[in-house]
Amino acid sequence: MIKANNPKIKSWIDIPADSDFSIQNIPFGIFQYKSQAPRVCTRIGDYIIDVSKVKDLAFFADLDIPKSVFRNPYLNDFMALGKEKTRAVRNRISELFNKRIKKWNSRELFEHYSYKADEVEMLLPVKVGDYTDFYSSIQHATNIGKLFRDPKNALLPNWRHLPVGYHGRSSSIVVSGTPFHRPKGQQMPPNADKPVYGPSKRLDFELEMAFVIGQPSGLGEAISTDKAEDYIFGLTLFNDWSARDIQKWEYVPLGPFLGKNFASHISPWIITMDALEPFRVKGPKQSPKVLPYLQYEGEKNYDVNLEVLIQPEESEATRVSLSNFKFMYWNMCQQLAHHTVNGCNVNVGDMMASGTISGKTKKSYGSMLEISMGGKQSIKMSNGTERKFIEDGDTVILRGWCEKDNIRVGFGEASAKVLPAT
Repeated sequence: MIKANNPKIKSWIDIPADSDFSIQNIPFGIFQYKSQAPRVCTRIGDYIIDVSKVKDLAFFADLDIPKSVFRNPYLNDFMALGKEKTRAVRNRISELFNKRIKKWNSRELFEHYSYKADEVEMLLPVKVGDYTDFYSSIQHATNIGKLFRDPKNALLPNWRHLPVGYHGRSSSIVVSGTPFHRPKGQQMPPNADKPVYGPSKRLDFELEMAFVIGQPSGLGEAISTDKAEDYIFGLTLFNDWSARDIQKWEYVPLGPFLGKNFASHISPWIITMDALEPFRVKGPKQSPKVLPYLQYEGEKNYDVNLEVLIQPEESEATRVSLSNFKFMYWNMCQQLAHHTVNGCNVNVGDMMASGTISGKTKKSYGSMLEISMGGKQSIKMSNGTERKFIEDGDTVILRGWCEKDNIRVGFGEASAKVLPAT
């Protein structure tokens, strides 16, 4: 067992029972306090822990880690240390707050390296080099196929043979809480004979998760499914916004472009693969049998509860989806193996999103396109208004958490408010 994962560990910090940030979590992010420089942090309960100050107080003295790794505006250098070092840091932080371990005197020093969560600003945790978006939920792919093609042939011939993906835009990946303007572009209205230009009328969320690369590979080097987890540092929530009307007009023959590259939001926390270890589950049976380079052993899916809420301006939020990451047909190891099988190299900080995560029922669909059946049905908000797609002033909130043996490991939120088109 990874030491920090021990479900018997209790913290001397008061942690709310429903907190995403139990002592068994210990995620990593980047924060800023007032005018001070951004730096690496973790979170326990309602407290942000300045990891650079923990380093200054010599709690990592035996780990041989440069101070610059923690006084850094991104996690990239920390992730690049490798899992032996990052695991040691997480284990040591766990020891600091373990009520049974007295030797660190952490209670007396706590005020020197902690902040209340509402006192700080959380920043983009990773400098994203490249971004790939997959299309790996069989329920989502089937739902979309039924909307746009013959329902009997909802999945294209390649779908069950490889993890379909495309190269997205990394520059527009932003942290939770960053508002954005409704995108504009070309659309082809129903029964029209030529396209029009203007703000998207079918703005949509996509409920996704993304994994972050923590170790690089070389050009020409293929990463196998059994080695893939060595390269993956952790996971974050991911909202891959989509302008469905722009996307529909542009995507043939080369795929998503302006309908997808205007904004994607992530939560400010990267949850380590170590923290997620207790929540492994089996994935769905894959049929037909996949090619050898995509075959794998063990449990590669994760039981992560996911929900989406829509909050109209000055109103209460309404939950519109309750899904789970375990529904993924293609797992992360298969995605990375496929991504690199042709010799494509990966770098520290590269981000790869799962694609929309949908379950078998309407309550678990991961996009408004599915929930509204392509805009044919609406859902009611708490203030009495109805939605088929996302309107100006709406805030969309993604949440994710794991629970087992009375231990909760959560991802916080990935939220964003939609502003009118400029």
